[in-house]
Amino acid sequence: MNTLQGKLAVVTGAASGIGAAVAAQLAAAGAVVVLADINREAGESRAAALREAGRSAHFVALDVTDAAAVEAFAGTLARDFGTADIIVNAAGWGRTAPFWEGTPEFWERVVALNFVGPMRLVKALLPPMIERGSDGRIVNIASDAGRVGSLGETVYAGAKGGLIAFTKSLARETARYGIHVNCVCPGPTDTPLMAAVPDKVKEALVKAIPLRRLGKPEEVADAVLFFAGPSASYVTGQVLSVSGGLTMSG
Repeated sequence: MNTLQGKLAVVTGAASGIGAAVAAQLAAAGAVVVLADINREAGESRAAALREAGRSAHFVALDVTDAAAVEAFAGTLARDFGTADIIVNAAGWGRTAPFWEGTPEFWERVVALNFVGPMRLVKALLPPMIERGSDGRIVNIASDAGRVGSLGETVYAGAKGGLIAFTKSLARETARYGIHVNCVCPGPTDTPLMAAVPDKVKEALVKAIPLRRLGKPEEVADAVLFFAGPSASYVTGQVLSVSGGLTMSG
C-alpha cells in the first residue's frame, strides 16, 4: 500500500543495518527516498537495488559529523529533490568497553555521530519544512540504552538519551507547524554492529529478552514506517521501544 506516495524521505545511515531496512520500507510505501551515508559504495549499491525493484531511491554521500558536509547535503537536497517530508536519523555507532577505558577522542566521536549529527541535520533541513507548513515527520533512531542504560556503553547511552530528550523538546517546538517528531528505540538487533559483539555477550542478551531472540532491522523499520505515515497523524513526542520486551516501562 503506497501510503507515502509523493513524499520525499531522507534516511541517514542507509547503507546498512537499520537504516537500509528503513529506506527499503519507506520506498516500498511509495516515498522517494534519499539514502545518505558515509559509505558511498554500499549506499549506491542499496539505492540501485531499490531502483531495480521498481522503487524511487537515490544516494547522496553524507558524513553527519561534518558540519560543512551537512550544509552541502542540504543544498543538494533542495536543488535536486526539494523539501524533505520525512527525516529519519538512523546513522549511529558505538563500541562496548568499560567507561574508564574510553578516551576523550572516542567520547567525542560517539557523541558527534549519535547526538550532534542528528541535531545538525535536522537544523539544516527543518526551516524549509517549517516554511512549507505541511505534515512533516522526523523520526530519530535512539536506543533502549538511552532509556535504561547499557553495560559497557555508557557514553553511547548518554548520547542516545540526549537524542530522546531532543526528540521530545523538538516535538514541543514544532507541533505548531504541523511537524511530528518521534523516536524509535531498538533493543539488541541483528545488524553489522551487533555482529562485532562477542558471542557470549549476544547469548546473554538473548536470554534476557522475553521473546528470546534478537530483533530484525525490518522490525525496527516497521515502527519508523508507522511514525512516518498517516496512522501517526495524532502522535508526536513519543518514544517507542522495539526490543522484544527487554525494556518495559509504564
